[in-house]
Amino acid sequence: MLSKTDFDNLLTSQGPLVIDGALATELEVRGHDLNHPLWSGKILQDEPKSIENVHLDYYLAGADVAITASYQTATQGLTDHFRISEDEAKALIRRSVEVAQNARREAYDRGVSTASTLLVAGSVGPYGAYLHDGSEYRGDYVRTQEEFKDFHRPRIQALVEAEVDLLALETIPSLDEIKALLSLLQEEFPDAIAWLSFTTRDAGHLADGTSWKEAFVVVDDHRAQVVAIGVNCVPLAGVTETLQGMGAQTDIPLLCYPNSGEKFDSATNSWHGERPDDVLGKSSEQHFDTKPWTSAGAQLIGGCCRTGPGFVTAISSDLRAL
Repeated sequence: MLSKTDFDNLLTSQGPLVIDGALATELEVRGHDLNHPLWSGKILQDEPKSIENVHLDYYLAGADVAITASYQTATQGLTDHFRISEDEAKALIRRSVEVAQNARREAYDRGVSTASTLLVAGSVGPYGAYLHDGSEYRGDYVRTQEEFKDFHRPRIQALVEAEVDLLALETIPSLDEIKALLSLLQEEFPDAIAWLSFTTRDAGHLADGTSWKEAFVVVDDHRAQVVAIGVNCVPLAGVTETLQGMGAQTDIPLLCYPNSGEKFDSATNSWHGERPDDVLGKSSEQHFDTKPWTSAGAQLIGGCCRTGPGFVTAISSDLRAL
Protein backbone atom coordinates (compact mmCIF):
# COMPACT_ATOMS: atom_id res chain seq x y z
CA MET A 1 0.00 0.00 0.00
CA LEU A 2 1.36 3.39 -0.96
CA SER A 3 1.53 6.14 1.61
CA LYS A 4 -0.30 9.37 0.97
CA THR A 5 3.05 11.12 0.59
CA ASP A 6 4.15 8.59 -2.01
CA PHE A 7 0.93 9.07 -3.95
CA ASP A 8 1.12 12.86 -3.79
CA ASN A 9 4.70 12.72 -5.04
CA LEU A 10 3.63 10.43 -7.88
CA LEU A 11 0.95 12.91 -8.95
CA THR A 12 3.58 15.65 -8.94
CA SER A 13 6.18 13.69 -10.90
CA GLN A 14 4.04 11.58 -13.24
CA GLY A 15 0.53 13.00 -13.21
CA PRO A 16 -2.06 13.47 -14.44
CA LEU A 17 -2.57 9.73 -14.13
CA VAL A 18 -4.65 7.67 -16.53
CA ILE A 19 -7.24 5.30 -15.03
CA ASP A 20 -8.30 2.31 -17.08
CA GLY A 21 -11.68 1.85 -18.79
CA ALA A 22 -14.61 -0.51 -18.38
CA LEU A 23 -13.91 -4.09 -17.39
CA ALA A 24 -17.35 -5.60 -17.94
CA THR A 25 -17.80 -3.91 -21.30
CA GLU A 26 -14.48 -5.23 -22.55
CA LEU A 27 -15.20 -8.74 -21.31
CA GLU A 28 -18.50 -8.67 -23.21
CA VAL A 29 -16.70 -7.45 -26.34
CA ARG A 30 -14.49 -10.53 -26.01
CA GLY A 31 -17.48 -12.86 -25.93
CA HIS A 32 -18.15 -13.35 -22.21
CA ASP A 33 -21.72 -13.52 -20.93
CA LEU A 34 -22.04 -11.24 -17.88
CA ASN A 35 -25.74 -11.83 -17.34
CA HIS A 36 -25.20 -12.71 -13.69
CA PRO A 37 -25.78 -10.74 -10.47
CA LEU A 38 -22.01 -10.60 -9.88
CA TRP A 39 -21.11 -9.46 -13.43
CA SER A 40 -17.36 -9.82 -13.89
CA GLY A 41 -17.20 -11.54 -10.50
CA LYS A 42 -18.44 -14.67 -12.25
CA ILE A 43 -15.56 -14.44 -14.73
CA LEU A 44 -13.15 -13.88 -11.84
CA GLN A 45 -14.22 -17.23 -10.44
CA ASP A 46 -14.31 -19.16 -13.72
CA GLU A 47 -11.79 -17.53 -16.08
CA PRO A 48 -9.48 -15.14 -14.20
CA LYS A 49 -6.98 -15.11 -17.07
CA SER A 50 -9.56 -13.27 -19.19
CA ILE A 51 -9.63 -10.45 -16.64
CA GLU A 52 -5.85 -10.40 -16.50
CA ASN A 53 -5.75 -9.95 -20.28
CA VAL A 54 -8.12 -6.97 -20.10
CA HIS A 55 -5.97 -5.34 -17.41
CA LEU A 56 -2.90 -5.92 -19.57
CA ASP A 57 -4.50 -4.35 -22.63
CA TYR A 58 -5.44 -1.27 -20.63
CA TYR A 59 -1.89 -0.89 -19.32
CA LEU A 60 -0.58 -1.26 -22.87
CA ALA A 61 -3.15 1.30 -24.04
CA GLY A 62 -1.65 3.88 -21.68
CA ALA A 63 -3.37 3.36 -18.34
CA ASP A 64 -1.37 4.07 -15.20
CA VAL A 65 -3.98 2.53 -12.92
CA ALA A 66 -5.85 -0.77 -13.16
CA ILE A 67 -8.98 -1.11 -11.04
CA THR A 68 -9.48 -4.65 -9.72
CA ALA A 69 -12.45 -6.85 -10.60
CA SER A 70 -13.82 -6.57 -7.06
CA TYR A 71 -16.50 -3.91 -7.58
CA GLN A 72 -19.32 -6.46 -7.48
CA THR A 73 -17.57 -8.98 -5.23
CA ALA A 74 -18.47 -7.92 -1.72
CA THR A 75 -18.23 -11.01 0.45
CA GLN A 76 -21.96 -10.90 1.12
CA GLY A 77 -22.70 -11.10 -2.60
CA LEU A 78 -20.18 -13.88 -3.13
CA THR A 79 -21.52 -16.00 -0.30
CA ASP A 80 -25.11 -15.41 -1.46
CA HIS A 81 -24.59 -16.27 -5.12
CA PHE A 82 -21.71 -18.76 -5.08
CA ARG A 83 -22.64 -20.51 -1.82
CA ILE A 84 -19.10 -20.22 -0.52
CA SER A 85 -17.72 -19.31 2.90
CA GLU A 86 -16.54 -15.82 3.79
CA ASP A 87 -12.93 -17.06 3.81
CA GLU A 88 -13.39 -18.44 0.30
CA ALA A 89 -14.97 -15.14 -0.74
CA LYS A 90 -11.98 -13.22 0.59
CA ALA A 91 -9.66 -15.52 -1.36
CA LEU A 92 -11.56 -14.68 -4.54
CA ILE A 93 -11.23 -10.96 -3.80
CA ARG A 94 -7.49 -11.43 -3.31
CA ARG A 95 -7.44 -13.17 -6.69
CA SER A 96 -8.78 -9.97 -8.27
CA VAL A 97 -5.65 -8.21 -7.03
CA GLU A 98 -3.32 -10.99 -8.11
CA VAL A 99 -4.54 -10.96 -11.73
CA ALA A 100 -4.08 -7.18 -11.91
CA GLN A 101 -0.58 -7.49 -10.44
CA ASN A 102 0.23 -10.22 -12.97
CA ALA A 103 -0.94 -7.92 -15.76
CA ARG A 104 1.28 -5.14 -14.43
CA ARG A 105 4.34 -7.40 -14.51
CA GLU A 106 3.48 -8.48 -18.05
CA ALA A 107 3.04 -4.84 -19.12
CA TYR A 108 6.57 -4.04 -18.01
CA ASP A 109 7.81 -7.17 -19.78
CA ARG A 110 5.97 -6.03 -22.92
CA GLY A 111 7.76 -2.68 -23.03
CA VAL A 112 5.99 -0.25 -20.71
CA SER A 113 8.76 1.96 -19.35
CA THR A 114 9.84 1.19 -15.81
CA ALA A 115 10.08 4.95 -15.39
CA SER A 116 6.27 4.85 -15.25
CA THR A 117 4.77 3.67 -11.99
CA LEU A 118 1.82 1.42 -12.74
CA LEU A 119 -0.71 1.11 -9.94
CA VAL A 120 -3.35 -1.39 -8.85
CA ALA A 121 -6.41 0.14 -7.19
CA GLY A 122 -8.68 -2.16 -5.20
CA SER A 123 -12.29 -1.56 -6.19
CA VAL A 124 -14.82 -1.15 -3.39
CA GLY A 125 -18.27 -0.76 -4.92
CA PRO A 126 -21.28 0.59 -3.01
CA TYR A 127 -23.93 -1.33 -1.13
CA GLY A 128 -26.28 -0.46 -3.99
CA ALA A 129 -24.27 -2.64 -6.37
CA TYR A 130 -24.99 -5.63 -4.13
CA LEU A 131 -28.71 -4.83 -4.28
CA HIS A 132 -28.46 -5.13 -8.08
CA ASP A 133 -31.34 -2.69 -8.67
CA GLY A 134 -29.57 0.43 -9.94
CA SER A 135 -29.70 2.12 -6.54
CA GLU A 136 -26.01 3.05 -6.77
CA TYR A 137 -27.29 5.79 -9.08
CA ARG A 138 -29.98 6.93 -6.62
CA GLY A 139 -28.58 6.44 -3.13
CA ASP A 140 -32.04 5.73 -1.76
CA TYR A 141 -31.16 2.70 0.36
CA VAL A 142 -31.06 3.18 4.13
CA ARG A 143 -28.65 1.27 6.37
CA THR A 144 -27.05 2.05 9.73
CA GLN A 145 -23.40 3.00 9.94
CA GLU A 146 -22.60 -0.39 11.47
CA GLU A 147 -24.46 -2.24 8.71
CA PHE A 148 -22.47 -0.38 6.08
CA LYS A 149 -19.22 -1.12 7.91
CA ASP A 150 -20.04 -4.81 8.30
CA PHE A 151 -20.77 -5.00 4.58
CA HIS A 152 -17.58 -3.27 3.42
CA ARG A 153 -15.08 -4.52 6.03
CA PRO A 154 -14.29 -8.03 4.69
CA ARG A 155 -13.66 -6.90 1.12
CA ILE A 156 -11.44 -4.01 2.20
CA GLN A 157 -9.55 -6.36 4.50
CA ALA A 158 -8.94 -8.81 1.63
CA LEU A 159 -7.80 -6.05 -0.73
CA VAL A 160 -5.39 -4.64 1.84
CA GLU A 161 -4.01 -8.10 2.60
CA ALA A 162 -3.40 -8.60 -1.13
CA GLU A 163 -1.32 -5.40 -1.16
CA VAL A 164 -3.18 -3.11 -3.50
CA ASP A 165 -1.50 0.25 -3.93
CA LEU A 166 -4.65 2.11 -2.93
CA LEU A 167 -8.39 1.61 -2.63
CA ALA A 168 -10.95 2.88 -5.12
CA LEU A 169 -14.10 3.64 -3.12
CA GLU A 170 -16.23 4.13 -6.20
CA THR A 171 -19.74 4.84 -7.46
CA ILE A 172 -20.76 5.93 -3.94
CA PRO A 173 -24.16 7.66 -4.04
CA SER A 174 -24.92 8.74 -0.47
CA LEU A 175 -23.46 10.74 2.38
CA ASP A 176 -24.25 8.04 4.94
CA GLU A 177 -22.22 5.48 3.03
CA ILE A 178 -19.34 7.94 2.64
CA LYS A 179 -19.32 8.52 6.39
CA ALA A 180 -19.29 4.79 7.09
CA LEU A 181 -16.48 4.03 4.63
CA LEU A 182 -14.23 6.83 5.83
CA SER A 183 -14.87 5.98 9.47
CA LEU A 184 -14.06 2.33 8.75
CA LEU A 185 -10.76 3.26 7.11
CA GLN A 186 -9.78 5.55 9.94
CA GLU A 187 -10.65 3.07 12.69
CA GLU A 188 -9.52 -0.24 11.21
CA PHE A 189 -7.26 0.46 8.20
CA PRO A 190 -5.26 3.53 9.22
CA ASP A 191 -2.41 2.80 6.80
CA ALA A 192 -4.71 2.56 3.78
CA ILE A 193 -5.17 5.36 1.27
CA ALA A 194 -8.12 5.70 -1.06
CA TRP A 195 -9.76 7.76 -3.72
CA LEU A 196 -13.43 8.46 -3.26
CA SER A 197 -15.64 8.67 -6.32
CA PHE A 198 -19.35 9.50 -6.45
CA THR A 199 -22.43 9.18 -8.60
CA THR A 200 -24.43 12.37 -8.98
CA ARG A 201 -27.93 13.76 -9.18
CA ASP A 202 -26.65 16.85 -11.00
CA ALA A 203 -23.48 18.91 -11.24
CA GLY A 204 -23.81 20.16 -7.67
CA HIS A 205 -25.05 17.14 -5.74
CA LEU A 206 -24.45 13.52 -4.84
CA ALA A 207 -27.01 11.06 -6.14
CA ASP A 208 -28.84 11.27 -2.80
CA GLY A 209 -29.10 15.06 -3.08
CA THR A 210 -26.27 16.00 -0.72
CA SER A 211 -24.44 19.16 -1.81
CA TRP A 212 -20.71 19.08 -2.49
CA LYS A 213 -20.19 21.56 0.33
CA GLU A 214 -21.84 19.24 2.84
CA ALA A 215 -20.09 16.15 1.51
CA PHE A 216 -16.65 17.72 1.52
CA VAL A 217 -17.00 18.84 5.14
CA VAL A 218 -17.05 15.13 5.95
CA VAL A 219 -14.24 14.23 3.55
CA ASP A 220 -12.06 17.02 4.90
CA ASP A 221 -11.81 15.27 8.25
CA HIS A 222 -10.16 12.32 6.50
CA ARG A 223 -7.57 14.07 4.35
CA ALA A 224 -4.80 11.88 5.77
CA GLN A 225 -6.24 8.92 3.84
CA VAL A 226 -8.22 10.42 0.94
CA VAL A 227 -5.85 11.09 -1.95
CA ALA A 228 -8.44 12.21 -4.53
CA ILE A 229 -12.17 12.75 -4.92
CA GLY A 230 -14.41 12.93 -7.94
CA VAL A 231 -17.00 11.17 -10.05
CA ASN A 232 -17.36 7.96 -11.99
CA CYS A 233 -20.08 6.30 -14.06
CA VAL A 234 -21.64 9.68 -14.80
CA PRO A 235 -22.32 10.88 -18.38
CA LEU A 236 -19.45 12.44 -20.28
CA ALA A 237 -21.39 15.60 -21.01
CA GLY A 238 -21.71 16.74 -17.40
CA VAL A 239 -18.19 16.08 -16.16
CA THR A 240 -16.67 19.53 -16.67
CA GLU A 241 -19.42 21.37 -14.82
CA THR A 242 -19.35 18.84 -12.00
CA LEU A 243 -15.58 19.12 -11.57
CA GLN A 244 -15.86 22.88 -11.52
CA GLY A 245 -18.46 22.67 -8.77
CA MET A 246 -16.29 20.31 -6.77
CA GLY A 247 -13.17 22.39 -7.26
CA ALA A 248 -14.93 25.40 -5.78
CA GLN A 249 -15.38 23.45 -2.52
CA THR A 250 -12.08 21.60 -2.05
CA ASP A 251 -8.37 21.59 -2.86
CA ILE A 252 -8.09 17.79 -2.73
CA PRO A 253 -7.01 16.44 -6.16
CA LEU A 254 -9.98 15.66 -8.39
CA LEU A 255 -10.62 12.64 -10.59
CA CYS A 256 -13.15 11.55 -13.17
CA TYR A 257 -13.87 8.39 -15.11
CA PRO A 258 -17.27 8.79 -16.75
CA ASN A 259 -19.35 6.33 -18.70
CA SER A 260 -20.18 6.74 -22.38
CA GLY A 261 -23.33 8.76 -21.73
CA GLU A 262 -25.73 5.93 -22.50
CA LYS A 263 -28.51 5.04 -20.06
CA PHE A 264 -28.50 1.84 -18.02
CA ASP A 265 -31.77 0.00 -17.51
CA SER A 266 -31.44 -2.05 -14.31
CA ALA A 267 -34.65 -3.96 -15.08
CA THR A 268 -33.23 -5.43 -18.30
CA ASN A 269 -29.53 -5.18 -17.38
CA SER A 270 -28.86 -3.33 -20.62
CA TRP A 271 -27.64 0.01 -21.96
CA HIS A 272 -29.66 2.23 -24.27
CA GLY A 273 -28.74 5.15 -26.47
CA GLU A 274 -25.91 5.90 -28.85
CA ARG A 275 -22.34 5.37 -27.77
CA PRO A 276 -20.12 8.22 -29.06
CA ASP A 277 -17.44 7.20 -31.55
CA ASP A 278 -14.61 8.35 -29.31
CA VAL A 279 -15.41 5.81 -26.59
CA LEU A 280 -15.98 2.77 -28.77
CA GLY A 281 -12.44 1.56 -28.22
CA LYS A 282 -11.96 0.38 -31.79
CA SER A 283 -9.11 2.64 -32.79
CA SER A 284 -5.99 3.99 -31.13
CA GLU A 285 -6.09 6.99 -33.46
CA GLN A 286 -9.06 8.62 -31.77
CA HIS A 287 -8.61 11.99 -30.10
CA PHE A 288 -10.19 13.09 -26.88
CA ASP A 289 -9.78 16.58 -25.44
CA THR A 290 -9.02 16.30 -21.72
CA LYS A 291 -8.16 19.98 -21.25
CA PRO A 292 -11.60 21.01 -19.91
CA TRP A 293 -11.23 18.36 -17.20
CA THR A 294 -7.62 19.10 -16.31
CA SER A 295 -8.39 22.82 -16.27
CA ALA A 296 -11.16 22.08 -13.77
CA GLY A 297 -8.69 20.27 -11.53
CA ALA A 298 -8.79 16.60 -12.62
CA GLN A 299 -5.51 14.82 -11.93
CA LEU A 300 -6.73 11.27 -12.56
CA ILE A 301 -8.78 10.60 -15.69
CA GLY A 302 -10.18 7.44 -17.23
CA GLY A 303 -13.36 5.74 -18.36
CA CYS A 304 -16.13 3.72 -16.78
CA CYS A 305 -18.97 1.66 -18.30
CA ARG A 306 -19.00 1.31 -22.11
CA THR A 307 -15.52 2.74 -22.63
CA GLY A 308 -12.63 0.71 -23.97
CA PRO A 309 -8.87 0.62 -24.62
CA GLY A 310 -9.17 3.04 -27.54
CA PHE A 311 -10.68 5.65 -25.22
CA VAL A 312 -7.86 5.12 -22.73
CA THR A 313 -5.29 5.51 -25.51
CA ALA A 314 -6.93 8.74 -26.63
CA ILE A 315 -6.93 10.11 -23.07
CA SER A 316 -3.35 9.05 -22.50
CA SER A 317 -2.16 10.58 -25.77
CA ASP A 318 -3.89 13.87 -25.02
CA LEU A 319 -2.54 14.08 -21.47
CA ARG A 320 1.00 13.28 -22.60
CA ALA A 321 0.73 15.98 -25.26
CA LEU A 322 -0.30 18.47 -22.58
